[in-house]
Amino acid sequence: MLSAAAKVNLALEVLSKRADGYHEIATVMQTVDLSDRLILEDAETLELRVSAPGVPTDSTNLAVRAALALREAAGVTRGTRITLDKRIPVAGGLGGGSADAAAVLLGLNRLWGLRWSLPRLANLAVTLGMDVPFFLRGGTALATSRGETLEPVAGGALALVLVNPGFGSSTADVYRRVTPEMHTDGKRTQALLDALRGRRAARVAASLYNGLEGIMARLHPEIGRMEAALLAAGALGVTMSGSGPTVLGVARSFEHARQIRARLTRASWACWAVRTTRGPAVRVRATEAVRAAGRRRAAGRAAGQPGAGAPAPEASEPGESRPSEAS
Repeated sequence: MLSAAAKVNLALEVLSKRADGYHEIATVMQTVDLSDRLILEDAETLELRVSAPGVPTDSTNLAVRAALALREAAGVTRGTRITLDKRIPVAGGLGGGSADAAAVLLGLNRLWGLRWSLPRLANLAVTLGMDVPFFLRGGTALATSRGETLEPVAGGALALVLVNPGFGSSTADVYRRVTPEMHTDGKRTQALLDALRGRRAARVAASLYNGLEGIMARLHPEIGRMEAALLAAGALGVTMSGSGPTVLGVARSFEHARQIRARLTRASWACWAVRTTRGPAVRVRATEAVRAAGRRRAAGRAAGQPGAGAPAPEASEPGESRPSEAS
């Protein structure tokens, strides 16, 4: 099994609109310990099974696209069964689809014995979406250009509360509503990076920023209500993640985050107390069941019997978006 961690955007600025119609951005991305779970197994065909209703299982799903892209690039003819347990909100601004795609690339690289390097996987990942290369490593990173240029940065440990209203957002639609008056100069992102280096939650909270938040707040007043509820419950500062609609609040500690989470009682909201992670975004650990399967295959080889494919190893604990814009 693999775990694919969600991300939040601690700062996100739209700097300008490019001649090709996309936007230059600057954003600080950070993985957290809210994760989807995936199991990859050998199969005759390529198929995806998803626990969450309404999630596509065809080639519009980034996990399927990742498997197809790697299979074609590597010249592999084997099939794969992907079982996806969705825990990250769909179209929530947390990068769940991109995280799943990265997990599939890493998992199949191992399951198929390809031994591709991370840089080689990243070159393929960027063709799937600008967020996908980030999830090959995770942790904290500054993303610039269209979001595909990544620079790892020191992140420190933060405790956060995430609140999702129960509906999704369209990244492409949000970016279409950006006007030149909304462009900023990158100073907000730099202030957030400076705050992270100081390793003080209050300073980070004061430096949170998302240039897309005004658009989403006008479209969905629930954004403002969630942020107000977080502040009333004790959050040090709040912002929206990506193109929304999930919002986050910074807490003094994980225990404080749990207390804030307990005070958020609206039934339609999904809330999590989470910690930031240093990475990797995708984690792998063999379970006893997988180790036993390996022993059976080894015994079969010793007896001259061909071994069957086995699931990819299990992960330890730790989207859905326009490919070239921050989701």
